[in-house]
Amino acid sequence: MSEVTQHAISRFPVPELADMPEDIRDRILAVQEKAGFVPNVFLVLAHRPEEFRAFFAYHDALMEKPGNLSIAEREMIVVATSNLNQCQYCVVAHGAILRIRAKNPLIADQVAVNYRKADITPRQKAMLDFAVKVSMQAYAVGDEDMALLQEHGFDEEDIWDIAAIAAFFGLSNRMANVTSMRPNDEFYSLGRQPR
Repeated sequence: MSEVTQHAISRFPVPELADMPEDIRDRILAVQEKAGFVPNVFLVLAHRPEEFRAFFAYHDALMEKPGNLSIAEREMIVVATSNLNQCQYCVVAHGAILRIRAKNPLIADQVAVNYRKADITPRQKAMLDFAVKVSMQAYAVGDEDMALLQEHGFDEEDIWDIAAIAAFFGLSNRMANVTSMRPNDEFYSLGRQPR
């Protein structure tokens, strides 16, 4: 059996749990209790406590809100756009979340590699087409994009959500790449078995 090399989870300093502000430590411990491990994004971003708080407040506002986009569809947006931004952390971590939320062990890999060939609905393909455009060519978004999304049943609030998720994870992807954030090994196997 080969020796496993231990890799750093960030190229920037990662604070010890005991040295973190209490609110951040409490959030991390709550996540650990729920997931069974601490996703590295929490540890890496704890390097800057104010930014940690702002990041996760906006993340939660986008990803946990009620609305016409399902929680799985929100994760599809993250996986598709993160792949284009070559963000290994977000594709792996949110791919695991997508598999769990969609209750589908195949969907994350399909969406990450080529969502246009994934087993998703025409509505979801239109959603991802728009998210990708926002991620890669936001300057080209026009009224025709809004009209097409509305034809698929998305309202103005849904369109805002799609755009905001794509834009927010553009920030996340870039910071994950700059910090060299490493996905937790646990993510790779999550949601692989059919439920």
